[in-house]
Amino acid sequence: MEKAGQFCFTHPSGKDIYLYSLHNANGTEVLITNYGAIIMAYKISMPDKTVNDIVLGFENVHDYLNADYLKTYPFMGAAVGRYANRIKNASFQIDDKDFFVSKNWGNDQLHGGFDGFDKKVWDFVSFNEESNILQLKYNSPDGEEGFPGNLEVNICFELNDDNDLIYEYTATSDQPTAVNLTHHGYFNLNNGEGTIGEHEVKIYSDRILEQDEGLVTTGNYIFAADTKYDFREFHAINERVNGGYDQSFVVDKNDTQLSIVAEVQSKKTGLKLQVLTSEPLVHLYTGQGFPKIRGKYNTEYGPFSGLCLETQKHPNAINISKFPNTVLRPGEKYFQKNVYKIVEL
Repeated sequence: MEKAGQFCFTHPSGKDIYLYSLHNANGTEVLITNYGAIIMAYKISMPDKTVNDIVLGFENVHDYLNADYLKTYPFMGAAVGRYANRIKNASFQIDDKDFFVSKNWGNDQLHGGFDGFDKKVWDFVSFNEESNILQLKYNSPDGEEGFPGNLEVNICFELNDDNDLIYEYTATSDQPTAVNLTHHGYFNLNNGEGTIGEHEVKIYSDRILEQDEGLVTTGNYIFAADTKYDFREFHAINERVNGGYDQSFVVDKNDTQLSIVAEVQSKKTGLKLQVLTSEPLVHLYTGQGFPKIRGKYNTEYGPFSGLCLETQKHPNAINISKFPNTVLRPGEKYFQKNVYKIVEL
């Protein structure tokens, strides 16, 4: 057993895969595996003593490597890097030097390429059972998926006694490189059952990023007022779904301080999820492309089974100078902090 982790199996790479449990005084438990730094479960202990697991996932880590699942792969619950979302033409320049990364989304790159951080076995760093803090790291070698530089990434998870799940990314590189990290949990506040159509969403944003036909950002902003993208007040997803959302929302903040950027609530279970981040953008994906698969507790998942609120810097920012900087240089430290805060309605 590796430092309070349950051994699961040995990955084809030769690295061992473990399952870690964070659990607080309320009985809430979060299950995390070092394969893909995946959050497999987020089990909220409810006032009536029932358990509400608010993220989609599998019960067994091995299922995340299943060939059928990987064919229709939705990045369920995983860390995403080196670069979240899409990079136009799978290429960019740093200091007038051209870099060409792997193309796994037509002519573009999505979520770091064919084998991004979501499919890597992360190394154990530490686990504090008293404070419920787990730290993992991944060393991405120079040239992986075409990205320059040896990049060391750390992720730290913490579950507190308010049932909030906090995670932080830090990273350093020995060469200038492109970095934009996120986490790809699918939330369903009804114990993962049914669809998220009745879930109500609020996003602290008055602008979205224009996208081309391949869903890559163009550099233009679109004001959300009087459109289906205006979530400044709560709206149910099925009020205006129109095919679903796969859209980047620029949040109303001008600094890197931790602040609330989005909220999701279910009147059925009386839970609200608030998302706080240091990042300038949240990407809403309503899971319309989620494959029909059987998840944990024998639940049948499919389109709209869960929604993602992916905090990050602007997609394709590496190619758009007016967007926030996503170049990490030697001597600098990448930092991102996020909180999933649970509130009862």
